[in-house]
Amino acid sequence: MKKKILGIILLVVVLGAGWSIYASFGRSKTTSQYQFEEIARGNVENTVSSTGTISAVGTVEVGTQVSGTIARLYVDFNDKVNKGQLLAVLDTVLLRATVLDARASVEIVQAQMEQAQADYNRNLALFEKKLLSEAEFLPFRIKIKTQQASLKASQATLERAQHNLRYAVIRSPIKGTVIQRNVEAGQTVAASLSAPTLFIIAEDLSQMEIHALVNESDIGQIKEGQKVRFEVQAHPDKIFSGTVKQIRLQPSNIQNVVNYTVVVNAANDEGLLLPGMTATVDFVIEQKQDVLLVANAALRFQPTPEMMEALRKRRESLANAIPDSIRAQFRERMANRGGDLGGNFRRGDFGGFPGMGGGAFGGQMPRDRGRLWYLDDNGNLAMAIIRTGVTDGRMTEIVMGRNVQEGMKVISGVSQPDAQSNTAARSSNPMQGMQGMGRRPF
Repeated sequence: MKKKILGIILLVVVLGAGWSIYASFGRSKTTSQYQFEEIARGNVENTVSSTGTISAVGTVEVGTQVSGTIARLYVDFNDKVNKGQLLAVLDTVLLRATVLDARASVEIVQAQMEQAQADYNRNLALFEKKLLSEAEFLPFRIKIKTQQASLKASQATLERAQHNLRYAVIRSPIKGTVIQRNVEAGQTVAASLSAPTLFIIAEDLSQMEIHALVNESDIGQIKEGQKVRFEVQAHPDKIFSGTVKQIRLQPSNIQNVVNYTVVVNAANDEGLLLPGMTATVDFVIEQKQDVLLVANAALRFQPTPEMMEALRKRRESLANAIPDSIRAQFRERMANRGGDLGGNFRRGDFGGFPGMGGGAFGGQMPRDRGRLWYLDDNGNLAMAIIRTGVTDGRMTEIVMGRNVQEGMKVISGVSQPDAQSNTAARSSNPMQGMQGMGRRPF
């Protein structure tokens, strides 16, 4: 019973001292001019930005396997073609002559083959009757085999010449659109180590791809199937959408920065996207709708040194105001928590009073926590601890927060009228205290 009474007395003393601190600290606002941000409800999303090049989903480079002069062209840029459709024809005079020469060689070898076969058959009968020795019959056997090999070689030459003649007629391997033509009628093309590209045909321009380069620091947030928004300079007022199709594992090093290629699928039903366009891409990592939002400037706000000094003095006054008998009882009850009422309070011991506990006012906080400073109904300075969510770099979602509601005004800055105070105000620069204000740095 006695312990309960002491606990009640301690609570009354702490509450009274806390209210005194709260009221005196709130009065300091008369010498300061606060800047406020309003908590509102809206949509927020976290994105990763990049740039990439638009290309057709499937393209085929059509070349030639034989050298010659372009005799006729049958297609032009942007023409629709079907599979097997005639695109161009090379001059076939020399190729036809090669076919005729190869066919003549086959006929000559066939005649020689017939003569060798006749000689072989005639001498075979004499050899079987023992009228010819093995040495005398051997040349006829070798000659027939040699002529057989020559016939196969000449037939292969003829077949190659016929194929080259067919290669002079260039047809489309797929159904699509001619997006590039590199030759003109009368131009000579030379097929040496690599086939020259005559045409580039896009299989389907209603579906496009974006090859975007994503920094290594952001690639871990990109997943297949993720939603993507992008814009092109040709249509600045229109926003296109797509999805992540593939994350290529081969890195590229550009100016000592490692990037990975992410392939994005995008519909092109209106035909506004053209191959080669540069797209500004936003990968949507997280997205929340109709949530409480607060400006990141309010989360970055730090009280001035004068405010902190006042809080420390009030804290010492509060500790000294507790009677020794109650202090001893309270120290025993807090022994398992590591508390010490001799002036060295553990962080968070007075967390119920804004600004009193070290964990509530100073030091780092978890990444998903934040502090909001505001003026209560009596005009006194107060603080609320909130749990943060998605951020877009300007606004942050409030997942949970006591006494935090839509329309509430929170402090985002403070300015002092005199030069000395202005120096202190600059110490509350919004760029300070950025640690632990959300899932990502502000």
